[in-house]
Amino acid sequence: MSQDKPLLTLYGRTYCHLCDDMLAALEALRGQHGFEVRVVDVDADPVLEARYDEWVPVLEAEGRELCHYFLDEAKVREYLAAFR
Repeated sequence: MSQDKPLLTLYGRTYCHLCDDMLAALEALRGQHGFEVRVVDVDADPVLEARYDEWVPVLEAEGRELCHYFLDEAKVREYLAAFR
C-alpha cells in the first residue's frame, strides 16, 4: 500500500451478497479517488465475528465507521476529499 493513499477497511464475509455489492461499489469509486481497500473476513476471527456479526458489511477508515449494509457514497467521498 502506498503511504499517500487512504486505506478503507471492509469487514465482511465470503457468502455475503451485500459485502460483494459494497466492494463492487467501492471499486467503481476507485477510478475517481485513489485509495486502497483491505477486505477482512470476520468469520476468520472470533473477536471480529462477535463485533460485526449481523452488521456486515462494515466500512471503516482510521477506526471510524463510514457505513454498514450499503455504501454511503457521500460519506466515503467526504472522507476521501480530505486526501486531495
